[in-house]
Amino acid sequence: MQGVNYICHVQQIIDSILLLYKNWKGTDATSLDALPQSGSERRYFRLHAHLPEGQGKEESVIGTYGANINENESFIYFSNHFAEKKLTVPTIFTISNDRMFYLQEDLGDISLLTRLETEGYTVPVYNLFKKSLQALAQLQIKGDEGLDYERCLTNKEFGRQAILADLLYFKYYFLDALRRPYDKQKLLDDFEALSNYLTHTEYKYFMFRDFQSRNILVTSPSTGGGLGEAVHFIDYQGGMKGAPQYDVASMLWQARANLSNEWKYNLLGDYINAFENILGHAVNRNIFQSQYNGYVLIRLLQVLGAYGFRGLFERKAQFLTSIPLALRNLKEFFSNQSLGISVPEFRKVLDLCVSDEIIEQFTPTQATEQTPLIVKINSFSYQNKIPEDTSGNGGGFVFDCRGITNPGRIDKFITQHGRDKDVKDYLEQQTKMQEFLNSVFDIVDITVEEYIKRGFESLMISFGCTGGQHRSVYAADELARHLRNKFKVKIELKHLVQDEKNWINKIDN
Repeated sequence: MQGVNYICHVQQIIDSILLLYKNWKGTDATSLDALPQSGSERRYFRLHAHLPEGQGKEESVIGTYGANINENESFIYFSNHFAEKKLTVPTIFTISNDRMFYLQEDLGDISLLTRLETEGYTVPVYNLFKKSLQALAQLQIKGDEGLDYERCLTNKEFGRQAILADLLYFKYYFLDALRRPYDKQKLLDDFEALSNYLTHTEYKYFMFRDFQSRNILVTSPSTGGGLGEAVHFIDYQGGMKGAPQYDVASMLWQARANLSNEWKYNLLGDYINAFENILGHAVNRNIFQSQYNGYVLIRLLQVLGAYGFRGLFERKAQFLTSIPLALRNLKEFFSNQSLGISVPEFRKVLDLCVSDEIIEQFTPTQATEQTPLIVKINSFSYQNKIPEDTSGNGGGFVFDCRGITNPGRIDKFITQHGRDKDVKDYLEQQTKMQEFLNSVFDIVDITVEEYIKRGFESLMISFGCTGGQHRSVYAADELARHLRNKFKVKIELKHLVQDEKNWINKIDN
């Protein structure tokens, strides 16, 4: 019953988005695609419509649902305010009466992080980072003019209390999870001292709060060198008044981006140049840099707290794998920078966090070319027998996917399978498949890591569902992807029903 209620809720969201589109446009959308859900509870959909002949093939908009109305109101208010000042944000087209749904400009799927990961540390990508920081300075200073901070989502200003909240977030969700001794009162005293130090910043403007490369979309990539492309910002609903250095620290020290020290140094200089140009006068760069270092630390700790909460408490595997990256980022920062304030217990705690022992604790064992282990992953139908392990070792895992709502009961999915986009969207957006797989990852990871260490040669893992067509295929693919990414282990992937029917081809390792 719970699964049925969940599906009905998602369908109600989709129906409401489609109705909002029709009321706005005067015609139905021709199709709707559910977009991947991020860390928040918001849901995004791309709605398509054909244009009249001669006006192009189709247009699209993004439909957004958010149960947190205050969050929606903040995003809509900020967007309209920034749009009036011609800043790089999406246009809001229409809003539902209950303020839970709105349609916004579709800026595509290509983020700055996507460009970095596909092209690497190239001159065009550097130019896009530089352009993003120049646009950030515009957003911070011009966007601050006339902005009503009473309409911010949470705090009106990133001051002492907000800084202290980030530090406590790190303490409760990461540091305390290590279960290592430290003097709690002395640490809280140091938190107070650091919060007071950073509160007295010389400049305060609009602070994006989560300014990183995945929240920057790149459009019109027709001109080479990154110079003719446009950058646009999303997900700034948590913004408030605060130090501009915080946003720069968020971008340049993003763990996943892993920018070199040279890039960080040069891009910081590019940003300060743009900041001074908009202000119309120079800043004291020594003070600016010192305060920037403090906000780098705050941001790194806030991210560690978020990874700890999502990974250690909510047991989401993708966040666990990010923890060692964040710890190495923190270690690199401390090897090259100082805070300009004495916080001895805090420093002792940070030295513990970036110790080789702790980083190794969160770093998964990875296979090498000499590792003998092969993980054999199957999808199968329970109408047939469970796959046998022919290695002679026996054991392994068999996971029953029949507790997940079956897409095969929906007419349009009957002839599709677990690698078709529509089926994948359905499983990701309208079922508990992700929760199911997170639990599978937790169980399997323990065995794979141990098998790599002990030199075992074979492990079989099978996923079954009614027909071996939808749920088991999707689950097997996702586990294969997860194990390759986390452990770099060799995979043999077979979809027993689908291979037999020749509906899909076997994936290459």
